[in-house]
Amino acid sequence: MSSQPLEAAEGIADRLRAVKAKIAAAAAAVGRNPAEVALVAVAKTHGAPAVEAALAAGQRLFGENRVQEAQGKYPALKARFPDLVLHLIGPLQTNKVKEAVALFDAIESLDRAKLADALAKEMARAGRRPQCFIQVNTGEEPQKAGIPPREADAFIAYCRDELGLPVVGLMCIPPLEEEPSPHFALLREIARRNGLGALSMGMSGDYELAIRLGATHVRVGTAIFGEREKPV
Repeated sequence: MSSQPLEAAEGIADRLRAVKAKIAAAAAAVGRNPAEVALVAVAKTHGAPAVEAALAAGQRLFGENRVQEAQGKYPALKARFPDLVLHLIGPLQTNKVKEAVALFDAIESLDRAKLADALAKEMARAGRRPQCFIQVNTGEEPQKAGIPPREADAFIAYCRDELGLPVVGLMCIPPLEEEPSPHFALLREIARRNGLGALSMGMSGDYELAIRLGATHVRVGTAIFGEREKPV
């Protein structure tokens, strides 16, 4: 952890412990086993030293928004920590599919047929099959990625049955200005009727609520790493 000041590293470790305690409490409040909830520590815009600090504190599951940024941080860390698991949680362009399949262990932002086709082709070529979460645009926001809820069943069937993709669950990002509960409940219902067990929902501001509504993965960045570092 050479370039991460001790004070900053300790702050990350303390915040990580606090988030895990809140996850455990939220799960216990609804009779769930806290072990059913995976914490995806979102390190986007934070450098490798911040990830190292979280690794030193026992965290192994991380999320990144951009393929290029992840390529600069994780190959060396994965070599040192073979049990490190990396999720892509941001939009994936089809021209980055080869790199994404090579680096990530799960892709949470599968949101269109063109991307599904490209992933299926690359997984067959590379012999590597990262788990896939289908992103559902529960608020049907025009500026946001994701399959509209009314099209989700057909898209899940296409990805899973026709393409043979390893679809394990769903992901959503509720509209900022809306109460997230109905969006989490909608995602849970789509997953239930399609027999999918994984629900990636909830971020720093609402992950406790998401857990109470069935989240199996929560994506927490700011509450662990602090405010995002500004690009130079």
